[in-house]
Amino acid sequence: MRRVPRVALLAGGTAAFAAAGWLALDRNEAGLALLLVVGALLALGIAWLESGADSAKEIALVATLGGAAAAGRVLFAAIPGVQPVTVIVVCAGAALGVRAGVASGAIAALVSNFFLGQGVWTPWQMLAWAACGAVGAAVAPVLRRRLALAALCFLLGLGFSSFMDVWNWAAFYDQHTWATFVAVQARGFPFDLAHAIGNVVIAFAAGPELLRLLERYGRRLRTEVVWA
Repeated sequence: MRRVPRVALLAGGTAAFAAAGWLALDRNEAGLALLLVVGALLALGIAWLESGADSAKEIALVATLGGAAAAGRVLFAAIPGVQPVTVIVVCAGAALGVRAGVASGAIAALVSNFFLGQGVWTPWQMLAWAACGAVGAAVAPVLRRRLALAALCFLLGLGFSSFMDVWNWAAFYDQHTWATFVAVQARGFPFDLAHAIGNVVIAFAAGPELLRLLERYGRRLRTEVVWA
């Protein structure tokens, strides 16, 4: 039996996730959107496994990170807006690369929602936290300083929450006017600010230490032992 080419898996997984995001704009399509998300993760995971000999170890590390971020989000659920996912995925992207940052953010959103509630919001949360991981990878050199990491996580906290407010406006409001848009953003701003401030506290408390820890694991994954 012939294996599906890696490029086809990547294209199929990306298309399935894009379709899930589009369907997530309709609050009545939660089931199909989540089914497409699962299909996308399977396709992209298989493509990742095909990428090299160390891919299985990297996937295990990313899955652990995503699970830890999800557990932290569930643990902080009693405090509206505050959770450690953004800081963790930013550090994952900065230390392990864009692929790890994107994957850990998407996994954290999906897994935590098994406890907090799945719905049409899940694909958009996955996309938003995946983007946070990608940003962390893009600006990795400046994140070694505690203040820079905290500042970025503050901005991404506001950006993530505002992005979800946009989805809320698009999916749940029949009248897409500037008045309803401003009302949704204003109503969500206290929670957006809580997310951003929580990120700053977590980043100052443990951000650089987490970054260095993940960098050490990343070096171990890429170390090749050659016996003479």
